[in-house]
Amino acid sequence: MGEKGNGDPRGVDGITGRQELRQREQGAGGTGGAEAAIAATDADVPVAGHPQGKVVPGRMTAAAAGEITVFLIGMRINRFRDVRSWWPALSAMPRMLRELADDPDSGLLAARNLLGGPRLFYLVQYWESHEKLLAYASAPEQRHRPAWSAFNRGARRNPGAVGIWHETYVVPAGNYETVYGWMPPIGLGQATGIVPIGRRGERAADRLAQVRSRGA
Repeated sequence: MGEKGNGDPRGVDGITGRQELRQREQGAGGTGGAEAAIAATDADVPVAGHPQGKVVPGRMTAAAAGEITVFLIGMRINRFRDVRSWWPALSAMPRMLRELADDPDSGLLAARNLLGGPRLFYLVQYWESHEKLLAYASAPEQRHRPAWSAFNRGARRNPGAVGIWHETYVVPAGNYETVYGWMPPIGLGQATGIVPIGRRGERAADRLAQVRSRGA
């Protein structure tokens, strides 16, 4: 998906995002409570030339070019006491992310967990294409399909205990721009690598024009 930036794709700390995700899930042990499950969803896919979590000096922009797919997915615990209803949905996501991270052809570029309060859990994912996203969601041999079936069975037994939602955005080239000032790689910059902002333009309008011309 466009440029990957310069330098070792493992980052200068010598560890890939997929390796880090596996380590986080192993540390969670799969049964460490909601906090462990949330931490394990923090999937850091490699950012070229920059160590994970380290502040990058100056102003940067994402190295992405061409079309991008952004997938937002989340859940809301409506009834905390109904643990058997919401825990399977919450704990399934780290396993799915590990499966995707283990497959270099899965199409998942990066994922980041966000918290919206004690009831709300929200994951942002960046994909190479919507075709790969849909292929994973429907593949019977992958973890998503059986997890979705199990959720639906639980929802029929105990309706309303947990809410779920998702949104998919297929964004053409020239319809996005980014800026990161003194930030660790995050968002689209985490997914595709980052470059100094001067390469794409100091103003948002300049960066949109650059991405549009590269995607033409």
